Amino acid sequence: MNVFLSKKTILPAMTGLLLLTGGCVGSFDPETDATSPLAPRIQELVESHREYPRWADFPAAPTDLPQPAQVAANVQALNADSGALAGQVAKIDWTLDRDPTAFIESIRQRFDPVKMAPIGAQTPEEVEAFAAALRRRAASPPPIDRPRP
Repeated sequence: MNVFLSKKTILPAMTGLLLLTGGCVGSFDPETDATSPLAPRIQELVESHREYPRWADFPAAPTDLPQPAQVAANVQALNADSGALAGQVAKIDWTLDRDPTAFIESIRQRFDPVKMAPIGAQTPEEVEAFAAALRRRAASPPPIDRPRP
């Protein structure tokens, strides 16, 4: 017979375990420090939660639940939509497995580097010419001659 499963060893072990844990139950009796400024509020919260909730406090069971047939139909519709989406995803030409360096180079070839250059790459003369052109465009038109009454 197994030594660990005999009644002679289980009963004393359980008794010892109960004696050890039984001493902990009574030792934990928290008290609020009466000198604390929060003591009245803490005691109020403790007193308000001393009773267990009543059955009347629990929400009523829902009555507008869908029927099992409706749930099954919704699941079948979702499965069909999932299959259609998987088919659409399978048609996508994914580019994640391509060489990133070649991909970056193909993007660079599509753009004009002059238009993409930062403004600091221009010479001071080019900047001044651009500013003068903007000033000319921003000038107000000449006044309109109005007939005098």
